[in-house]
Amino acid sequence: MALHKFLDPKNDYLFRRLFGEERHKDLLIYFINNILHLKGPHAVLDVSYLQTIQIPETATKKQSIIDVLCSDENKNQFIIEMQVEKMKGFEKRAQYYASKVYSNQLNKGELYENLKPVIFISMSDFIMFPNKREWKSSHIMLDKRTYENDLKDFSFTFIELPKFNNAIEHLETVEEKWVYFFKHGHSSTDEEFEKFIGDDMILQKALHITTEHSMTPAEWNAYQQSIKHEMDNRAAEKFKLEEAEEKGMRKGKAEGIAEGKRDIALAMIKAGESLDKISLFTGLSLSSLQKINDFCE
Repeated sequence: MALHKFLDPKNDYLFRRLFGEERHKDLLIYFINNILHLKGPHAVLDVSYLQTIQIPETATKKQSIIDVLCSDENKNQFIIEMQVEKMKGFEKRAQYYASKVYSNQLNKGELYENLKPVIFISMSDFIMFPNKREWKSSHIMLDKRTYENDLKDFSFTFIELPKFNNAIEHLETVEEKWVYFFKHGHSSTDEEFEKFIGDDMILQKALHITTEHSMTPAEWNAYQQSIKHEMDNRAAEKFKLEEAEEKGMRKGKAEGIAEGKRDIALAMIKAGESLDKISLFTGLSLSSLQKINDFCE
C-alpha cells in the first residue's frame, strides 16, 4: 500500500469538507449516530444541510459562527463544531449558538410547539472542564428534585481531545475510532490506520478525504489558506498575550518602585526629617509627602 501524508482533520476547512458537504453527508450521519449512540428507531437516517447562522461582526467577513448545521428527517437540529483554539467561556458560546438556532426555527406567527430539539456536538483541542476526568461529557436539563428530563429540547455533548489517551490497539468502539482519528489523524501512518479502521468503508472514506491527493488544486489552496489563517490568529493571540505580560511587568515594576519610595519617606518622616529633604531624597512631591505625614499623625 502506498504511503500517504494525512492532513489534520481538525483544520477548519478540512473539518467542513468532511462534514459540511452534501457529497459526504454519509460521514456526518455515521459520526452523529456513533457519538450519540443512536441505534434502531432512534438513529439518524438522513440529514439536510441548513444555512449556518451569522452575527453582524462576522457576516461582513463571510464567516459563519457555526461549522456545520443540519437537521435530520424529524427536523431535529444538529450543530457540529470543532474548536481548536482555547476560548474562555466556550460552554456559554455553545449555549448561545444553540439558543440562536432554536429561536431561528420559527417565523413570525408560528406556534412554539413547532420548535424542534437542538443537539450540540463539539470537539475541542483543549481541556474545557478541568475537574472532569472523562474525555466525553453529555449535558441535558433535569428537574433538580426528580431528575426528570422534562425540558428535552437542548442537549450538549463535548469531546475534549487532550483527555483521550486510548492506545490504538485498545480502540473498541467506532466512537473511539472517530476521536482517535481527529486527535492523531495527521500524525498516523497507513499501517496504523489499517490496524483499527479495517473494512469500515465510512472511516476509510474519511481517511481518504484527509489526503492531499484527494483534493483539487483549488481545494488544496483553500486548505493552505485555512492553515495560514489559523497561524495568523495564533501569532496575533501570542503577541497580545506577550504584550499584556510585558505591560503587567512594567506596571508592577513601577508600582514596586513607588511603594519603595513611600516606605523610605515614611521612615524618614518618623525619624524627624524635613519634608523638603525627604522630597529631594525620594523624588516624591511635597503634596504626596504631606498626605503620608498626615496619615502618620
